[in-house]
Amino acid sequence: MISSTLTTALLWTAAISSGLMAGIYFAFSGFIMKSFGNIPTQYSVTAMNAINETIIRSWFMPLFFGSSIISVLLVFVAITNWDETGAGLKLIAGMVYIVGMFVCTAVFNVPLNQSLAKLDPVSGNAKLVWSEYLRKWTTWNHLRTVSSLVTCVLCIWLLTYKL
Repeated sequence: MISSTLTTALLWTAAISSGLMAGIYFAFSGFIMKSFGNIPTQYSVTAMNAINETIIRSWFMPLFFGSSIISVLLVFVAITNWDETGAGLKLIAGMVYIVGMFVCTAVFNVPLNQSLAKLDPVSGNAKLVWSEYLRKWTTWNHLRTVSSLVTCVLCIWLLTYKL
C-alpha cells in the first residue's frame, strides 16, 4: 500500500510534468511547425535539424524521461492500490501518457527526425521529403500534445476531487 502523501506527490509531479510537456508539444503543433511550413524548405529543414540536435542536450530530456518514469510509477500505484477509489483513472492517466507521449515519440517522431537529419536541404527532393515529414511529424505531435494534456487533466481531477 502506497501512502496517500506519496500518491499526492506523484499526482502533482505527473500533473506538472505532463502539463509542461503538453505546452511544449502544443507550441510545435500550434505555430512552430506551421511557421516552418511557410518558409523555404532549406531553412525549415535546417532549423528543425538544429532544434533536434539542441533538444537532446537541453532540459527537455530530463523532463521527457522524468515525466515518463512518473507515469510508469502512476500505473504501478494504480495497480498495487487497485481497491482504492480513483485507481482506474490513475491507470488511464499513466497509460495514456506512456503510449500517447513516450511510445509515440520513440516509434514515430524520433525516426522521422533521424531521417530528416540525413536530408540535404537543397537537394532536388528536399521539398517533397520536407512536406511529407511536416505532415507526419505534426500529426504524431498532435497525439503527444493531447496525451500529455489528458494526463495532466486527469491528475488534476484526481487531486481536486480526492478520488
